Amino acid sequence: MSTPLAHLTHSAAAFGAAFLAGTINSVAGGGTLVSFPTLIWLGLPSVTANATSTVAIWPGSLGGMWGYRREMSTAEPRMLALTLPSLAGGITGALLLRFTPPALFDKLVPYLILFATLLFLAQEPIQRRLKSTGSMAHRSPQWFAGALVFQLLVAIYGGYFGAGIGILMLAALSILGLTDIHQMNGLKSFFALSINGVAALYFVWAGMVYWPDVVVMAVGAIAGGYGGAGAARRLGRTAVRRIVVFIGFGITLSLFLRK
Repeated sequence: MSTPLAHLTHSAAAFGAAFLAGTINSVAGGGTLVSFPTLIWLGLPSVTANATSTVAIWPGSLGGMWGYRREMSTAEPRMLALTLPSLAGGITGALLLRFTPPALFDKLVPYLILFATLLFLAQEPIQRRLKSTGSMAHRSPQWFAGALVFQLLVAIYGGYFGAGIGILMLAALSILGLTDIHQMNGLKSFFALSINGVAALYFVWAGMVYWPDVVVMAVGAIAGGYGGAGAARRLGRTAVRRIVVFIGFGITLSLFLRK
């Protein structure tokens, strides 16, 4: 039988993971690499943990978006068009998760986390390469159409699992010629809100979430998301990126060993 102390410890761990995930998502992306495995370690089945993490963490994008509101106010209006593939892909990925057998998803989890961690490592080299290319093509209709398709694929992955979508979206915004990292983080938070929001609504409707963890984690994610935006301006992203990579590889190794 669970004791009050066990419940308190469980809630504290869930809140702490969500706060850290919200901070990481705001600063660099990849917060699901913290929140999702924490829920598994707290005893939730993998599919339930994934759905619960999505529902609980998505409000953190509100905090991150609000923290970058000054930079977002100067963004080009055409960037809002990326909201449409974000919504379409988010619900598609959520449906895919709903109909994935739990045993199969259990086998996929270590590879999904490893993939997200490798994306994290590749982010800086990708952005440097993109910035070294000419800027005129970035504004062409063909480039923007490609970005819409890319965002749809990112959103499908995001609705299904989610870890690493921030990195992928930052790469897409770089392709479109954006260079202000704070503005890009604000837009990334808005699109993540769209992707995870529609997926979260489906998970709630389908009864796939564990509500006791959702409430406490949502509060932590919002607080971490807002605080993380301020931390990004003051401290930069290098230290947080190193922590996320360390966590990602550590979690991947632990899950492979557990298998």
